[in-house]
Amino acid sequence: MPKRGYHHGNLRQALVDAALELIEEKGPTGFTLSEAAKRAGVTPAAVYRHFDGREDLIAEAARQGYEIFADLMAYAYDDGRPSALAAFEATGRAYLAFARKHPGHYIAMFESGISVNHSPELAALSARARGIPERAAAELSQHIPPEKRPPPSMVSAHVWAFSHGVVELFARNSPGTQSPFPPEALLESGIGIYLRGLGLIPPD
Repeated sequence: MPKRGYHHGNLRQALVDAALELIEEKGPTGFTLSEAAKRAGVTPAAVYRHFDGREDLIAEAARQGYEIFADLMAYAYDDGRPSALAAFEATGRAYLAFARKHPGHYIAMFESGISVNHSPELAALSARARGIPERAAAELSQHIPPEKRPPPSMVSAHVWAFSHGVVELFARNSPGTQSPFPPEALLESGIGIYLRGLGLIPPD
């Protein structure tokens, strides 16, 4: 493994990249700071110039993940969608795409036990990502009288949970959990059933 720390002058990012690889291979609790340092090509002592410990290193991986994730969600929502429903469904597909393309970040964000309140920046990026499907849910419910309108945060939380479940069960090649349907089809049909049940979109 070539050294990647001082060699290119960005030891902090080299350590994050090493941690992301190890998270994918061993899980967020399956590696040590010494392993991350070795993979980055530096001594364990060098890690502490940038991070207080493994949790701090994983939190930085999660922060970078949330930054990518929030940008992806915003793009999915704003990319010239013809309707609020199309925009809402696009954010669900963006969740699947992110989990596939950035598995190390995804695990650091959602499976490491790191709180989004670990730092103000991490909390702000997490809130930005959550706010995008909430905006979409608010748009979808405009035709419903306010007293009957479900809270957008509740709707987005349900769809977020549904998206997460599809990722965990069917989009990450978990042994024994192959679905006869593509994850995108499961997500789209599930969102449609849920939104119709709430009266947010008309029946077919």
